[in-house]
Amino acid sequence: MNTAPATLGTDHDLDALVARLATGEHAWARTHLAERRELLLGVAAATAAVADEWVRTAAGIKRLNPSSPLVGEEWMSGPYAVLTYLQALQETLRRLDDGADVLGDTRITRAPGGRLAVRVLPYDTYDKLLLSGFQAEVWTTPGVTADQLRATAGLTQRTPRQTKGVALVLGAGNIFSIPPLDVLYQLYAENRTAVLKLNPTTDPLADVYRAIFKPLTDRGLVEIVTGGPEVGAALTAHPGITAVHMTGSESTHDAVVWGTGEDEDAARASGTPKLTKPITSELGGVSPIIVLPGSWSDADLRYQAEHVATMRLHNSGCNCIAGQILILSSDWPQKNAFLTALRRALSTAPARPAWYPGCEARVQTARDLHPGAEKPGGTPERTLLTGLDLADDNESAFTTEYFGPVLGVAELPGSGAQFLAAAVAAANDRLHGTLGANLIAHPDTIKELGRRMRDAIADLRYGTIAVNAWTGVGYATPRAAWGAFPGHTLDNVQSGIGIVHNALLLDHTERTVVTGPFRPAPRSVLHGESSISPKPPWFVTNATAARTGRLLTKFAANPRWQDLPALITWALRG
Repeated sequence: MNTAPATLGTDHDLDALVARLATGEHAWARTHLAERRELLLGVAAATAAVADEWVRTAAGIKRLNPSSPLVGEEWMSGPYAVLTYLQALQETLRRLDDGADVLGDTRITRAPGGRLAVRVLPYDTYDKLLLSGFQAEVWTTPGVTADQLRATAGLTQRTPRQTKGVALVLGAGNIFSIPPLDVLYQLYAENRTAVLKLNPTTDPLADVYRAIFKPLTDRGLVEIVTGGPEVGAALTAHPGITAVHMTGSESTHDAVVWGTGEDEDAARASGTPKLTKPITSELGGVSPIIVLPGSWSDADLRYQAEHVATMRLHNSGCNCIAGQILILSSDWPQKNAFLTALRRALSTAPARPAWYPGCEARVQTARDLHPGAEKPGGTPERTLLTGLDLADDNESAFTTEYFGPVLGVAELPGSGAQFLAAAVAAANDRLHGTLGANLIAHPDTIKELGRRMRDAIADLRYGTIAVNAWTGVGYATPRAAWGAFPGHTLDNVQSGIGIVHNALLLDHTERTVVTGPFRPAPRSVLHGESSISPKPPWFVTNATAARTGRLLTKFAANPRWQDLPALITWALRG
């Protein structure tokens, strides 16, 4: 199964690896779109074949009980996410090869500020059934016309012979679909062959990844290596590497770009980065969860408390998209009732280890800086920081990505449009990073706000914005764009530069906007909402998540109508 050395022990190994990819680049330039599409289908078949091994290994890395519903996270954020992306991307290549409009069956409408909105969810009938009530749009940068959008959709696959060298992908260590998805984006969106340097956390998955990419490694298009920081540094500096993409922390990015210690200080002072190659990145940040005040039932309070708990506790909080700062109205009559429901949701969510390296230390630092920190229970690391002051320039919770199960709560006065405007300004101006923002609002509140709600979404400077959904839905939507809000620079990178996923290969993207149902079925139906979705399988409280995740993955590998009844039946039990 091994198609690349486990580690790069010598300069000769490194030179040979990069040379293979350079040769592969020349072959890639001669590979027609139909053959490129067939390669994607081959990768999909290989992914389906090792999906069980993938999830078993991932659960072992994260020290999950194999019988726990939480294993569903590994199905959905692992092989399922890769398979849905492969299916979407091969459809885009089919359209390009046929000379068809990539956006021919896609709804394009207007968004505030001279933007266009491209509907990417639901995309087909399967989406409408499996994700009833969920929608996602990709908003363009202001001023782009529909003709421009259609003319550029497909990116480099419109000129496939114009390849762009060899990329180094520095893989993430927390969500295990990230490394393969980043490699696929380099190959198909950027038209580069790629070497994937795994984060040591994911080393046990190396053979799984090699099996998945065998159709590509056999052609010299992809290589996978393990090893310590010295391997990544050697590859970054290698003259045969023409571009770098990484998913990780801002500090790691800055070390790659500027160096460390005195070298970093000197490089920044002179404005001369150590890394002179193009680098794109996805780096996380401090994500807000803005809850608009309204009149909620007890069931609404419980459900949305579980929703917020999921945003923080999924993957034990070790997510770049984890909600970190909950912004509430101090004038909301139900504020205390909601916090009571939230404490219960945090304490009763299934226990899981703080598996990611350094998690306990990060949690302890947060507690040391906040002597009044609450420990709601469930696991020793779960922490609630209340009474945070958005006017306090020294509040570390607004600038530190905890990457662990620590949730902060801040309050602002007001209601309706007044509170929404203040919360948007606070999220933009006080919280570090621009990857994702979450808003929760009762349907009546959204109706009362009217167009001011959509205008507020336009005012939020985040790469993905989710209303009554979690931004993780944006990550898992294959045709959506995923990345920071545009405009960051190497010396102030925050949540990163560039995007990934984007299976429609859209140009001129600015953000993804996701919306979801305020209530699950059957309460949604009883209240007149157009959604029949039960509790989503990614909720940490979903008791059937593992079984549903497995069935979703099987369906993504080979979508068939006859498999839907069993899948929907299990989902309804969640």
